[in-house]
Formats: sequence, structure tokens, C-alpha cells
Amino acid sequence: MSVDAALSWWNHNERLIQLLIDALGETLAMVFASGFIGFAVGIPLGVLLHLSKKNGLLENPVLNKILGVVVNIGRSIPFIILLVAIIPFTRFVVGTTIGTAAAIVPLTIGAIPFIARLVEGALLEVPSGLVEAALAMGAKPKQIIMKVLLPEALPGIINAITITLVTLIGYSAMAGTVGGGGLGDVGIRYGYQRFDGTVMMITVVILVLLVQIIQSVGDHLVKYVDHR
Repeated sequence: MSVDAALSWWNHNERLIQLLIDALGETLAMVFASGFIGFAVGIPLGVLLHLSKKNGLLENPVLNKILGVVVNIGRSIPFIILLVAIIPFTRFVVGTTIGTAAAIVPLTIGAIPFIARLVEGALLEVPSGLVEAALAMGAKPKQIIMKVLLPEALPGIINAITITLVTLIGYSAMAGTVGGGGLGDVGIRYGYQRFDGTVMMITVVILVLLVQIIQSVGDHLVKYVDHR
């Protein structure tokens, strides 16, 4: 290989490496920003769904029905359709429909109902006897929620957070197909559209590694807090 060829190869790969680093940063920003906002809304929503159900601590059939319908509608819309459907809302919130900031809006909206149902499921696993015992000792609803339900459901909630973050990685890759940036955008523009199998393979490997890291950390945290 001549010196010029070697320099050309290095320059091309240096640009590719920088491109992938920037894309990884965008993906992480999308996933964790939307995840943080999604958890801030989805976890309380899941708790409210559990508390307002029949025979729940704060039983309210009407509220539970309304929340259930809203959450089910949110979960039933495929993410790629949601991306397009809320373009006006995304433009209103962040002033644009392309880029990382714009992708965070639909990612957050897609994550909230998903998180709510997972948290509701985690709370359902808490033995009803614990709640009944707390009530018998005169504990108020707020005390039961903070000292019984949430601590007992913590392993399930952490597992829900892990599942959500892994799902958001897949969603963020889809957002890249419509100008959302990140690894999905690199895979489509530089891998698929330019018929560069190497770039496509590298983006897939990075995404797989990212999922494995998040899943491993989540599993470790679940084991750490689960004392059953």
C-alpha cells in the first residue's frame, strides 16, 4: 500500500470513527433524556393505575377506566406512525422536526404508557397481605405507598426501567430514519443508502453492545435490591 493510499484509508476511517462517536452520543442523549422524562411521568401514572383499580388503596373506577383507555391507546400506536403523527406537536415543543431534540419528544410520548403498564405490573406482584397489615396498623395511604408498595416493587420497577431503556434504543434507531440523528441515522444514510455493509455492521454491533450493557447493569441492580 502506497503512502497516499494509506493516508486516504486513515482519513476515511478517522472520519467514520468520529461520525460513529457523535452518533453514539446522540443516541445516548435521546434514550436517557426521553427515559428520564418518561419515568418522571410514567412511574406515577403506573402507581395511580394500580391504586385506582377495583379494591385498590384509592379505588376510583372512573379514573382507572379513563387512564386505562389513554394508556392503551398510547401503547397501541406503532412508534414509526407516532413519529409522523405528532410532527406538529414536536415542532411546537422544540421548534423543529429533525435532530436529536426533536426525536426526544415522540420517544418520551411513546415511553410513558409503556412504563406505566410495566410499573402497574410490578406493583401487582406486591403481596396484598403486606398492604392489609399496614392498614391494620393504621398506616395512611401515603405511608403505604412510600414504605410498602414502592420498596417491595422496587426490583420490578428497576426491571421495567431496564426494559424501557432497551426499547428506547430500538425506537431511537427508528427515529434516525426520519432525521432523528443517532446510530440509526448513520446506519441508514451511510450504510444502507450508500451500500456500505461495513458501516451497517458496525452500527448494529454498537447497538447490540449498548443493549447488553444496559441489560447487565439492570439485572445487577435488580439482584442487589431484591432481598426476597
